[in-house]
Amino acid sequence: MMGLIWLCLAYVLSQFFRAFLAVLSTVLEQDIGVSAQNLADASGMWFLAFALMQLPVGWALDRIGPRRTASVLLLIGGAGGTALFSLASGPGMLGLAMALIGIGCSPVLMASYYIFAREYPPRHFATLGALMLGVGSVGNLIASYPTALAAELIGWRGTMLLLCAASAAVAVGLFVTVRDPAPAEGDHRGSVLDLLKLPVLWLILPMMFVSYAPSGTLRGLWIGPYLADVFGMDTARIGQATLVMGVAMILGTLAYGPMDRLCRSRKWPIAVGGIGTAAALAALSLQIDNTPALSLALMAAVGVFGGYFPVIIAHGRAFFPAHLVGRGVTLMNLFGIGGVGLMQLATGRLHAATEAQGLTAPYVAIFLFLALVTVLGTAVYLFSRDSLD
Repeated sequence: MMGLIWLCLAYVLSQFFRAFLAVLSTVLEQDIGVSAQNLADASGMWFLAFALMQLPVGWALDRIGPRRTASVLLLIGGAGGTALFSLASGPGMLGLAMALIGIGCSPVLMASYYIFAREYPPRHFATLGALMLGVGSVGNLIASYPTALAAELIGWRGTMLLLCAASAAVAVGLFVTVRDPAPAEGDHRGSVLDLLKLPVLWLILPMMFVSYAPSGTLRGLWIGPYLADVFGMDTARIGQATLVMGVAMILGTLAYGPMDRLCRSRKWPIAVGGIGTAAALAALSLQIDNTPALSLALMAAVGVFGGYFPVIIAHGRAFFPAHLVGRGVTLMNLFGIGGVGLMQLATGRLHAATEAQGLTAPYVAIFLFLALVTVLGTAVYLFSRDSLD
């Protein structure tokens, strides 16, 4: 139990690091000349580094165990990356620091999911996963108004040094408290290639790719520049707005947790979530400069409808053999986090290509693009096979 508590604390940090740049967008632009596209690239580097680590992390979870995998990577990447971030003098150094932090955060959630998959009944996986995701998403809230306040009181560099110390302390806590599950019985041969040979996964993975991309891209990157450019909000008000969206994301995740058992299906709650997410994004693009309250309500709707991440992990997990659970959940996470990274890089370039067309044009293009991607992923997913243990 103590190990899971420390894993939850580590996931709080992981959620923080994927979302805090939106709050610091204004101060980073003023201090070191970081543009909107630079922020998109830096945030995208976090997600891509995180995603690329999923395959080696999956191997390490199955072969080495979650204790050493999570603690060592968080110490090196999390503490080291935040220290480097505090010294950043330009966009390049910022991107390198974010990539290193992404590597440090890469095993945290999957280490807890690995323990859930190996030590708890399959029917409880989605609920336990949602609980971990929901509680850990407190980091999303800390990355909102509290971060804006800390940046004003001690500066963004001082804030990052505090996070460096916190990352190191949590890494030590993981090493001391986490206990590795007993090795899986039976044939231990196999690799992620064996998972990719399962036809059932190829209709689930596209939905996994778009599952976190809209809310992760919006909350982690564009909510700050959008509210500043279109409605003239300052750092404090942006922090309050991101707090609202962060709460909505937590509520959505917790609501989806038991949904598979209540609906006797994993597929259809996820499909409804995809459709609802796309509808909210389309409405946001149509009401782009109406009122801040309406825009925030629609962004909160994106957060609520997009909270099905643990349910889709459970959907895919039902088809994994026991000795490949670590590689299976990290393969799913590669698609989920990789989708956010690619969408952030793509939307950064979309913003740059359309900013000459007017103040609202880049954000209309970004929100419509995210809506379209979500519709395409959902359309493929509708042909998938349901699972319920």
